[in-house]
Amino acid sequence: MTLSVDPNRLRLGIPKGSLQETTARLFALAGYQLRISGRSYYPDIDDPELECILIRPQEMARYVAEGILDCAITGLDWVLETGAEVAQLADLRAPWPNYGVVRWVMASKEGSRFQNVKDLEGARIATEAVGMTQRFLAEHGVTASVEFSWGATEVKPPILADAIVDVSETGSSLRANGLRVMHVVLESTPRFIANHASLTDPWKRLKIDRLLLLLNGAIAAASRVLLSMNAPRGEVEAILRLLPALATPTVSTLSDPDWVELSTVVPEGQVRDLIPLLYEAGARGIIELPITKIIE
Repeated sequence: MTLSVDPNRLRLGIPKGSLQETTARLFALAGYQLRISGRSYYPDIDDPELECILIRPQEMARYVAEGILDCAITGLDWVLETGAEVAQLADLRAPWPNYGVVRWVMASKEGSRFQNVKDLEGARIATEAVGMTQRFLAEHGVTASVEFSWGATEVKPPILADAIVDVSETGSSLRANGLRVMHVVLESTPRFIANHASLTDPWKRLKIDRLLLLLNGAIAAASRVLLSMNAPRGEVEAILRLLPALATPTVSTLSDPDWVELSTVVPEGQVRDLIPLLYEAGARGIIELPITKIIE
């Protein structure tokens, strides 16, 4: 299969690897059926105006900048690492695996003489993000040898490298290898990027904007639920004070003039504490409903 040259199809890059499964989940919540086969780099999607290709995040920004892809999802780290000239349209951080904030940290062996970046003058540093590391050193006036690492970067100090710059989400791998964090070089999140020329095409711009509207709506709903309940009219004010509303709660009349219906969006993590309080304040018929999108 090859990419289409149809001007009314949007070429969309889907990140392969750690972001892949969560990206498929995001598209599902946004209303798309994205089917990624283990043997194909061209995922199927149930929108004839979208054409997807599976690419490693490290390469994604370059292909978008060159116009091979109209838009894509990749990490901020790889946009900066490649220096690609792309438009960053959205920060897609979400409370899902690999869609949160990841840190690129500079680390050295516990007990070594390398305690901060200034100590690395003339040293050897191993990393997958060579450009990012070189820029960080330059910002601090340090000259050092930066070598590309093909993997297992955390095991290289102190024999194969004096320090490393590597991704760390929890720090557990660094601690397991006796390393200490010297500096946070960058905090990165998934980004939706687009080719500048594609954004000047009215059809493509509209298609991108509509796609982003749905993706952002799915992320906004990721950790929220809808609470609906009936409340005695005389207790409405007390109940409303308990509700941390996304917006003004909806109050609807019922056939019984002494009761009203209340509905509002709340953080899912607060529900287990809220429901007993609402019940004690007089709410009845409390219903918790999942939300797939919130469009603001």
